[in-house]
Amino acid sequence: MADNRKKLSKEKKQQIFENEFLPHIDALYNFAFHLTYNEVDANDLVQETYLKAFRFIESYDEGTNAKAWLFKILKNAFINEYRKRVKQPTKVDYEEIINYHESEEETHLGSLDLRQEVFQGMIGDEVTKSLNALPVDFRTAVLLCDVEGFTYEEIAKIVDIPIGTVRSRLHRARNMLKDMLKEYAQKRGYEDTEESESEQENQNPKDNESE
Repeated sequence: MADNRKKLSKEKKQQIFENEFLPHIDALYNFAFHLTYNEVDANDLVQETYLKAFRFIESYDEGTNAKAWLFKILKNAFINEYRKRVKQPTKVDYEEIINYHESEEETHLGSLDLRQEVFQGMIGDEVTKSLNALPVDFRTAVLLCDVEGFTYEEIAKIVDIPIGTVRSRLHRARNMLKDMLKEYAQKRGYEDTEESESEQENQNPKDNESE
């Protein structure tokens, strides 16, 4: 069977690599560090990601979502190399990234964005510790959605799970974070909007009426 992948010149590959891949190096490192908790391992993951990206660059559609494509490669590298250390040796075939762009039309599903509730006003050691304390699958969902801004469909592609599972993991992860951060948030003046709305609904408007 013939290989239908496009052939790129060395110069074109370098152009795509520098213009579309390298700008995401900081985001990739941050993601890798939250997965490994180790600077050396994080750097190794990022290096391996870029090596794989260059190797498979002819399967990347120029001008599309380079960030999501790179995050998928990094996630695969983490599963293949670093999860072995916690007895999760599931292997991933890197050839699957060739089919990354062959998917249904992107949808934007609404969700409670944790950035509006916690991250925008409460970035600090307590938030980082709580985030890092989440199980890796839940932590990954929060990082991809609430920190990196990927859509549900993009996360589903990156992590190779159904969109429904993405929604479930985010819901559970956010609830766990809220529980862990509740006391810290109150000290910082953060008000639980859900509790406030519930209190308002339970108030009888007639109580405030005169006579």
